[in-house]
Amino acid sequence: MKSRTLAVGTLLSLVSFCSLVKMAGGQANSGMIPSGRAELALVRTKAEGGDATAQYLLGKRYMTGQGVAQDFKEALKWFGAAAAQGSTDAEFSLGYLYEKGTGTSRDYRQAIAHYTAAARQGHPIAENNLGSMFERGRGVSKSLDEAARWFRNSAEHGNAVGQCNLASLYLLGKGVRQDDSEAARWFRAASDQGFAPAQDNLAVMYYAGTGVPRNYIEAAKWVRRAAEQGYARAQTDLGYLYEEGRGVSLDYVSAYMWYGFASARGDKRSRARMNDLSRRMTKQQIAEATSRAPGPTQQSASNGNDQAPGASFVELH
Repeated sequence: MKSRTLAVGTLLSLVSFCSLVKMAGGQANSGMIPSGRAELALVRTKAEGGDATAQYLLGKRYMTGQGVAQDFKEALKWFGAAAAQGSTDAEFSLGYLYEKGTGTSRDYRQAIAHYTAAARQGHPIAENNLGSMFERGRGVSKSLDEAARWFRNSAEHGNAVGQCNLASLYLLGKGVRQDDSEAARWFRAASDQGFAPAQDNLAVMYYAGTGVPRNYIEAAKWVRRAAEQGYARAQTDLGYLYEEGRGVSLDYVSAYMWYGFASARGDKRSRARMNDLSRRMTKQQIAEATSRAPGPTQQSASNGNDQAPGASFVELH
């Protein structure tokens, strides 16, 4: 890697949006789903009696297959019943199902309608997903101004993905005035919540000195946090820091190990780095590194799953 300061354009051309928030896990969960047969029977009775909260929870059970056979059409039915009574979470869930074409035909216009209904009530995930629809031009005319508006609402409501996407807009100068400091501020907000793509992007900003003072130690700190979550791009970047001795001690064994983790998760750049680095390592070093990392053909269960593109140390040299 060259020691000169990177041209801003070089970094910006490599940054992309973080991701669309999925209907999964805590991001979409506004309450625990009651477990057990007795609880399921009670939820069903209340749902059939017209209780909106119970209708949403029953829909979510069908969505996730918790305690019932997974059935997206049933999920759609119960979410629809809850949404008709003003359930914000149900409106969001309908938007997600229509966007993905799950349990129904894919319909971006319907997705927009339901995301908008939820977003107008301050649902932070719906706000982010609505921003993503405007950013991509799905179901609406593409508008980065509208994308920025909804990403900002989501970010200000504390959603880490919305914060990361707003940061990307500031870094790219799309929909908002280009501002590296604001980009770093929002990447930091998302990073503090443990969002790996934001942590990796923040690390790159520290590495390049973009929007923050150049600091290789801070870069290493943030990229390690992302790498330890299994984020393949960050694993490659951490390997590169070890290979170059930037922010960490020069350590070819650790570099090769992290490249191995990233390669197992499908990051193609890491395989090339491993091949190059192996020419500078002893057989003993390679054996040690290999024993600590999975082989490149041992794909992780999350291979290719939600690995959002962004800037990378390896691509900046």
